[in-house]
Amino acid sequence: MHKRQSVDRVQEASGDLGPNTLLDSDEFSPKFLMLGPVRIADDGNVIALQPSKPANLLAALLLHPNSTVSAEFLQRVVWGEERPVSARSALHTCVQRLRQLFAKYGIAGTLIEAVPGGYRIGADAGSLDLIAFRDLLRAADQASSPERELRILRTALALWQGPLLANIHSDILRREVVPRLTEERLRAMERVFDLELALGRCRQVLSELWPVARSHPAHEPFWAQLVEALHRTGRRAEALCEYRVVKEYLRTELGVDPGPALQRLELAVLRGEDLSAGPPGRHGPHSGANGRDHSGGRSDLSRTAPPTGKPLLSRGAAQVLETLVGAGLLEEGPDGHYRMHDSLRILARGAMELRTEASGPDMPSGT
Repeated sequence: MHKRQSVDRVQEASGDLGPNTLLDSDEFSPKFLMLGPVRIADDGNVIALQPSKPANLLAALLLHPNSTVSAEFLQRVVWGEERPVSARSALHTCVQRLRQLFAKYGIAGTLIEAVPGGYRIGADAGSLDLIAFRDLLRAADQASSPERELRILRTALALWQGPLLANIHSDILRREVVPRLTEERLRAMERVFDLELALGRCRQVLSELWPVARSHPAHEPFWAQLVEALHRTGRRAEALCEYRVVKEYLRTELGVDPGPALQRLELAVLRGEDLSAGPPGRHGPHSGANGRDHSGGRSDLSRTAPPTGKPLLSRGAAQVLETLVGAGLLEEGPDGHYRMHDSLRILARGAMELRTEASGPDMPSGT
């Protein structure tokens, strides 16, 4: 099946159906599963391959479906940097072992083709979950509404089942491939959470954001979404607490401060800004071929207005406020107002007395 046909079929199947439609349909029954441990489906049963050289070879081929994978790269995947002297014939033997494994599960050995320079395996969205995942992401870009986009993205993410390539013992794949595929998944998750927030489902999405942010402590977008969701559900103190958690992690573990987006978000929370249109400075990063902003319609999110009755703080004042709260000298009450700790009250009183004494009897105290 050509790639365009795969996308069309995925779009049609996604339609207005539930998120698991593709997974449960007879039409969508991939033979090869690699978004997790590498597995082969056989008559309704899913078999995870044991770690082996043929399993490494299969993973390398499936990561580049319908493309020639060089013999040199395959040798590095299968044997690492300590390749056998007769690596070429050893690779041929490994391919034969993989074809024998295919026969055990009713897969034609001719699916693996010997081509000039290496080998190639044929696959489409109906036979390989990786292709289906990417086709679904493209289909989400073409979605006619945020709700439909969200359903398609959740369908795509449901294809991931466990740690990526967990049963593949290949340093080169873990070093060069796993981070890239993991990033594709994280980007899709960001899109899902952006859409949920744009649709006003802040309270519902919190149950997902808590564990995701903690599982990826260096991934700042998840923390920004968590802080936003907490603030928009009236939990401003918790939002600031979560900001401090990621700030401490980044400083302690990586020696860096939070990025500009997180810092702007913290300032917005301290100011008590209304973030229902999205956090300041975040412009929709996901724009599909139809030109629509795929952050759920939040196309100009830098223009946020403070809620009625809440004064805006200057950036300097907000930073001072954060410092005082962090030092324990100010405490935010449930009504959103700040209460002074006794220590700060004593310091403030002493400062006022010194100011009065310094002004002298003939000088107005307001000078």
